[in-house]
Amino acid sequence: MSGKIAIIGGGNLGTAIAQGLVKSKFSKPADITVTKRNVATAEAVKKLGVAVTSDNVAAVKQSDVIILAVKPFQVQAVLEEFKAALKQPKILISVVTGVSVSDIDEVLGKSKIAVFRAMPNTAIAIQESITCICQLRATAEQQKLVNELFTTLGKIVNIDEKLMDAATVLGACGTAYAMRYIRANIQGGIEIGFDAATASLIAAQTVKGAAELLLKNGNHPEYEIDKVTTPKGCTIAGLNEMEHRGFSSSLIRGVVASYRKITNDM
Repeated sequence: MSGKIAIIGGGNLGTAIAQGLVKSKFSKPADITVTKRNVATAEAVKKLGVAVTSDNVAAVKQSDVIILAVKPFQVQAVLEEFKAALKQPKILISVVTGVSVSDIDEVLGKSKIAVFRAMPNTAIAIQESITCICQLRATAEQQKLVNELFTTLGKIVNIDEKLMDAATVLGACGTAYAMRYIRANIQGGIEIGFDAATASLIAAQTVKGAAELLLKNGNHPEYEIDKVTTPKGCTIAGLNEMEHRGFSSSLIRGVVASYRKITNDM
């Protein structure tokens, strides 16, 4: 890509996006600018070789693609700060939770630039994110560019914006859910005899392998479960005990609780 990218907000997600863009070689470090109010705390970003500044307006003026990665309560003030610098054919991509493209467009006023909303997760730092994308006023060429950007950072799916809150829960909060399962698996592994490091490796690689089976084969999870559950075997005994304790129902309830939280608070 020949264009320059500004990431407005050098927090965890903004930093992860910068890391992913550099590692994937989608952009040269010299073509990326990350803004952070306190540049002294941006060591992780500086190590990437990208430019770091506290000047949002300057970063926007010199960039073709602007990725907004600030806190939800900061969106209006930050947009007001640099909206005069948003001129066509610049592209604005928001990765802010709970802020719609119409919310952004209202702040921008009469701007005619393409506005995207994208919801990646922190695995974007290692190019393994799932990113859900919707847009307003984008041309086919701009849509292709944004899709290519996030495809270099994992997998993408284009969705209706009405599903973006649900996508946040399933794709972004889902990382924490998966980590909690892995942590519990590690604890169980330690109890049955493994040291922590070995249990961690086995648990993490097993989850990675299980996910790859679904992604590469396109099978339903139950199909893969049936392949490892033999009659009177240890797998079905463990699964049944988990279900007796509410494993699936508690996970579903957690997903729904997160969704209700995000829809009621935003």
